[in-house]
Amino acid sequence: MRELTMDKKTTLVDGRNCYIYEYTDACALLVQPVDDHDLEMLDEEVEAIRSLTDKAFILAAFEVKDWQTELTPWPAPAVFGKTPFGDGAAATLDFIIHRLLPALRQMKLSDEGITNCLLGGYSLAGLFALWAGYQTAVFKGTAAVSPSVWYQGWTDFATANSPKASAVYLSLGDKEGKTRNPMMAQIVDCINKQYELLSAQGVNTILEWNAGNHFQDTAVRTAKGFAWLIRQLAGS
Repeated sequence: MRELTMDKKTTLVDGRNCYIYEYTDACALLVQPVDDHDLEMLDEEVEAIRSLTDKAFILAAFEVKDWQTELTPWPAPAVFGKTPFGDGAAATLDFIIHRLLPALRQMKLSDEGITNCLLGGYSLAGLFALWAGYQTAVFKGTAAVSPSVWYQGWTDFATANSPKASAVYLSLGDKEGKTRNPMMAQIVDCINKQYELLSAQGVNTILEWNAGNHFQDTAVRTAKGFAWLIRQLAGS
């Protein structure tokens, strides 16, 4: 593994805290929505990505406060607790494309030389990344790590549409389907269906199974998704 110089900084973009890890001579820009738990794991995630690829990258993680509204594409009834889901995904995608990416360019962290813009996330952020890959070709690849593809209406949406991203990483823990929640218990069938749909559409995709439930090794699992995309789009 070659030695790379990394710079870490925090900045504010359009009222959102953004956490940036920059390696020199980056060939890929990784974008990730995060919550407080993810923030605690970002250093571990970056180190794990570095252990899986020798390519330099920039990771730009931005904070999401209302997870159940800002990352979901259309309203849906509550699945856990009493708070229903919203339809804020379009606004979040708009923030990435029209606020975050231009801000990174102004900071000279992203330029025309970085042709691989990759979007990834965990859980509902994984669903958001998957959905965004259907909306725009800005992201060459998306990493949907333990994505919430049990979300009401998602399989119908995926069946009726084709992604614009050229590579899609999917993963799931092998115990995630073992839950008493009837909606979330569909996750294994839903992720298999998602993989089948992408494969049939000729998308460069993989479905990777991890040991454990939804809450295990989240940083390493996310790192594996980004590293796979980097290998597919920028070489080893």
